[in-house]
Amino acid sequence: MAERLSQIQNFLQQYQADSPIQFHAISGDASFRRYFRVLNDTAHWVLMDAPPALEDSQRFMAVANALAAAGLQVPAVLTSDPAAGLVLLQDLGDDLLQFSLNAQNATDWYRQALRLLPMMQTVTATSQGPLPQFDRAFVLRELQIFLDWFLPVHLQITLDATTSQMLNSTFERIADEVLAQPQAGMHRDFHSRNLMIQPDQSLAVIDFQDAVVGPVCYDAVSLLRDCYLRWPDALVASLRDEFYLLLQQHNRVSADYSLVQFRRAFDWTGLQRHLKVCGIFARLYHRDGKAGYLADLPRVVGYVRDIAAIYPELTEFSQWFDSVVLARFAEVSACAQ
Repeated sequence: MAERLSQIQNFLQQYQADSPIQFHAISGDASFRRYFRVLNDTAHWVLMDAPPALEDSQRFMAVANALAAAGLQVPAVLTSDPAAGLVLLQDLGDDLLQFSLNAQNATDWYRQALRLLPMMQTVTATSQGPLPQFDRAFVLRELQIFLDWFLPVHLQITLDATTSQMLNSTFERIADEVLAQPQAGMHRDFHSRNLMIQPDQSLAVIDFQDAVVGPVCYDAVSLLRDCYLRWPDALVASLRDEFYLLLQQHNRVSADYSLVQFRRAFDWTGLQRHLKVCGIFARLYHRDGKAGYLADLPRVVGYVRDIAAIYPELTEFSQWFDSVVLARFAEVSACAQ
């Protein structure tokens, strides 16, 4: 740790050699990155500490440049040392959208956020080449996290052969549904904690380095069925349908891609995301010691329960989830309190 701090200090001094610099930790996230606010007498910045053995700072910078070129507000890269995994960024402040949302302003803020997505969707490549494809292998790999961490580790559920086969069939069906929709550039973690309100009330985008090309509705469902906030179904449905019209206006979906198809894609894509997140949050707790995400698990589990109950094709999965997973989840949650 002392060696890393010394490396950070040397990096900062090279950028501002003639002025004393102070820095302090401001946050981390669900990755191995850390962030520091850096100050001197006249200015302030944010330092991203992304250990190169664990994080790819060059990919971050390439995606940042591509998004900025598309018209999105992202933190400008001021200087970097990719070999050390250190990047000095523009300071966008501390005003996360999550903490400004309420029942009175949510519709306006979400409309503003959704209007960013057509720009995001134009980004399908960076200076490093094409973005990765959110293809079948990608979808199933993410769903495997649910099987690897949420069921056996967090809930201590052991699957028999019949249940394993049912889950594999269900996940293949989810992949079919997710991939049947139009594809576009996507953020992959577009939600209220990754949008920052600027002094002019515009929204800046952060945590975008995992961008891919994938389902046209993915970022919208990530935003509207947020893992950290839940809004009334009527509000989500209204904004979802508005976003469909926005996609039509920007020619992101063809004229024969119906609203009914889009609503279905929205549900199934959200189901895939929330199953993955159940596994991610369990892994963050059990492997990485990040207990804060446990408080959000009931919300994510609730999304899975509610969407699975809608579709006849998911009846067997829904019945198993209700009778086995929810029962065990209630026991584990009670023990954790």
